[in-house]
Amino acid sequence: MNTFQKITQARMVAPILMSLALGGCASNLIEARQGSEQVAVAQPDQVSQCKAIGKTTVSVLAEVGFISRGIDNVDANLLQLARNEAVSQGGDTVVPGDRPEIGKRTFAIYKCRP
Repeated sequence: MNTFQKITQARMVAPILMSLALGGCASNLIEARQGSEQVAVAQPDQVSQCKAIGKTTVSVLAEVGFISRGIDNVDANLLQLARNEAVSQGGDTVVPGDRPEIGKRTFAIYKCRP
């Protein structure tokens, strides 16, 4: 194999390896704030008896360079950020709202438990 072939092969393999590496750790990019594991996810019709605390709009990278992250990983990161913010605002429940674009979402924050 000549040098040109080795370089070409490396250029083809590098993006694949990068994609696999990013996909494997993508859901671990967001640190969970203490107490966020207790924050529930609900639908709008499930929070009628809860106290509305506020809203938060969170965002994460949906693409890294030319590599698109999986929607499941992006959504998991957005949810973790919303749970973290709920803890900061004294809430215990989040309701997913508008998604103006991939990698960005608004969540309503509620206090449902005493």
